[in-house]
Amino acid sequence: MKRPTIPDLAKAAGVSVSTVNRVLNQPKSVRSPTQERVLAAAEEIGFYGLGTIEHAVKATRTTHHLGVLLQRGSRAFYRNLGDAIASAAETFGSHKIELTLEFLEDLSPEKVANHIISMGERCEALAIVAPQHPLVADSIDAVLEQGVPIVSLIGPLSAKGNISFVGLDNWKVGRTAAWAFDKMVRIPGEIGVLVGSHRLRNQEMNESGFRSYFREHNSRFSVLEPLPTYESAAVAREHVETLLTEHPSLCGLYISGGGVTGAIAALRAMPKRDDFVAVGYELFDDTRAALIDGTLSMIISHPMQRFARETVATLIKAKIAGRYGGAHRVAFGFDIYTPESV
Repeated sequence: MKRPTIPDLAKAAGVSVSTVNRVLNQPKSVRSPTQERVLAAAEEIGFYGLGTIEHAVKATRTTHHLGVLLQRGSRAFYRNLGDAIASAAETFGSHKIELTLEFLEDLSPEKVANHIISMGERCEALAIVAPQHPLVADSIDAVLEQGVPIVSLIGPLSAKGNISFVGLDNWKVGRTAAWAFDKMVRIPGEIGVLVGSHRLRNQEMNESGFRSYFREHNSRFSVLEPLPTYESAAVAREHVETLLTEHPSLCGLYISGGGVTGAIAALRAMPKRDDFVAVGYELFDDTRAALIDGTLSMIISHPMQRFARETVATLIKAKIAGRYGGAHRVAFGFDIYTPESV
């Protein structure tokens, strides 16, 4: 076959021959969408000068220095989220992204606040997972004052300045979990609740939605006071063991956040009960196994790939919009898994 020529490429891209020549020799004189169209056409037809076009187009792309601060890297959920965001940044359309991805093991407000300020000095836009605390709010405002936009992930945050948000509608998450108990539990009774921290606003909203469903639809359930696990599997296990001892008629457990593997271990250690329902969060190896063996009845999970893409897209939008561009809010649907769907 005859190898594609510049006129062939121009025809495939829907542009003139002179435009293709300018992409090759003077790429800065061609609008970015046109450059990308020519590049895509060159890939499609196998144009012999593909490497030259790729180099020319990439050289004119704006570099976005983005930062993402996640919680403990020892937790599977945050490792998986970090991997997904890194992958999304590498393949995000026509944008050139330099990503700074960091995990924070010490979740004390002082450490979180200091790390936010540190990353704000090194990045043009910053996404964070953090507790609601005055020190954290002050650090966010300090970064915003420097013209660096902040995007809150998973749970919304409040400060004096505008903070964008990417995550689930957490009130709906709680309502959906409550619906599951209402439909699966045979005899309504007491339900235990675990949260990672009372300062994580997504879990606070989960609990609010959870309780509101029962107030509206089935008041025969009694929701116990939530127990904080401080994101520790050991603490979660201890809480569940205590709940099962002090509330022998407990009909279910809602693990809204923090230490799900510890809760699973405690549930596995108790005698199997067909009338007990446990709803957990996030699908990874341990929770998937707990679904399969019947320890968990249902899992509510972030769609990881979409979460990652929306995070990168919102960081870029916030950076381009500038200091006075306002906050962006992206809430997307969640995945539901049962023992029959994994």
